[in-house]
Amino acid sequence: MRILRPLEIRRATELHHDRGGLKSTLLHVMGIALVFVAIGMLLSGVIEVSSTNTDTGALLISGFITLALGVLLWWATRPGSARARDVFAAVGWTWIVITVLGALPYVLAGTFDTHGASFTEQIVNSIFESASGYSCTGSTALLDFDSPGRGLMMYRQATQWYGGMGIVVLAVAVLPFLGVGGLDLMTAEAPGPSSDRLTPRISETAKRLWATYAVLTIAVGVALFAVPGPSLYDGLAHGLSTASTGGFSPYGSSIGHYDSVLVEAVIIIGMVIGGMNFAHHWRALQGRFSGYANDPELRIYLMMLGVCTALVVGLLWIDGGLGFGAALRAGIFNVVALGTSTGFGNARGVMSDGNFVLWVPAAQMVLLFLMVVGACTGSTSGGIKVMRVQVLVGHSIRSVRHTQQPRAIIPVRHGSHAVSEDIVSRMAGFFVLYLLLVLSGIVILTGLGAGLLESIGAIVGSLGNMGPALGDAGPTASFSDAFSQPARLVISLFMIIGRLEIFPMMLMFAAPARALRERFG
Repeated sequence: MRILRPLEIRRATELHHDRGGLKSTLLHVMGIALVFVAIGMLLSGVIEVSSTNTDTGALLISGFITLALGVLLWWATRPGSARARDVFAAVGWTWIVITVLGALPYVLAGTFDTHGASFTEQIVNSIFESASGYSCTGSTALLDFDSPGRGLMMYRQATQWYGGMGIVVLAVAVLPFLGVGGLDLMTAEAPGPSSDRLTPRISETAKRLWATYAVLTIAVGVALFAVPGPSLYDGLAHGLSTASTGGFSPYGSSIGHYDSVLVEAVIIIGMVIGGMNFAHHWRALQGRFSGYANDPELRIYLMMLGVCTALVVGLLWIDGGLGFGAALRAGIFNVVALGTSTGFGNARGVMSDGNFVLWVPAAQMVLLFLMVVGACTGSTSGGIKVMRVQVLVGHSIRSVRHTQQPRAIIPVRHGSHAVSEDIVSRMAGFFVLYLLLVLSGIVILTGLGAGLLESIGAIVGSLGNMGPALGDAGPTASFSDAFSQPARLVISLFMIIGRLEIFPMMLMFAAPARALRERFG
């Protein structure tokens, strides 16, 4: 649901439609989403025609096709049921349709028509790139970063910006308004205080979250433009992917393209902020900073980044053969990039210090841990979230204590608040499903010919929306070289699952399954 503008969705579900039409929440919401995605394609087409003008036709044709389909669905349907399974069906299937149609500009532009690639391979790579963009993963199948036009590359950046804020808005705005009990349904993703509304009115909450998101995007873009190196185009492009913690860059060497400590510092600050709860950011813009100080998840998040940075820097300096300055620069950037699920790289070449696939195994294992955990709830980051880890660790400690004190009542706490047993149970169930998905994904990818290390990195990274993987799919490599076509489609699916979360993806199948049962008995 990251690609849907919350206010428009609310208005679409709130207004009474006198014009009639097919009653379908799924198709109606899908139409709204397609309209906004089409706007992004058309704006990118304007950038393209005013700059390189090589992929203008592909962007404009894709935009008008998507717009026509979106308007048709919008006006031919009206919202139906607001039950949980219907809303999640609308979210999930809309996401899949957007991913497929989002690949259209790449297909029409021939972006992946390189090295004698077949048309089938071009389709697969286009879907992979679209899924990676809208899920804010940042993995890429692109080999040639110089041929695509500037407008097409800006569209690629914009796909991540569309995707970045959606899960926040879905949790605190769309679902509660529809009467689904959205906060309860999303507690496995953002339980407790992190799912608070900013105002009693959901529409105002949505406005403030989107405003904060836009402010962060602009701030990063302006800061990058202000330091030597990036152009205005570069600042905007990287502002879109930093605020969304997506990780796409118009350049093959990502942030390493600039070879600038100042640029890396701006990006690091932006990534850290993007990994925090956006509700705190809004309150801070109003001069209220207590949310930062009182959030136990934020403290653990910052502590985790600090400890992991110290570990990686020490390992690179002592065992990796790097000087302290080089280890510090490479360690800080990559820890923050993967700890926030952004996935930017600062490697300036295959043999660069920033290419973490060349690091000592212990340092790579620290990065793998970060790829699993991710950042805070209420942020644009992926991963299983710091709060989940806190609660699950507390649950494990309680289980050990219960062996010594079987009759003791020991609550699991998140800061000073006791976590309800229902939330603890959901989180435990989520973690079990997560492990099963990881194991099944690794088995599938290795069965399709991928290496074990690459498969582990790709599945963990896809579910956490991290971007680069391990081995031959590291920060300086392309997934089109490391994985077969079927494997890339599997990874695309795992990226979507990771971004929408496991439980919503399960719920999205409930509505069509129930409809089939009711129809055919």
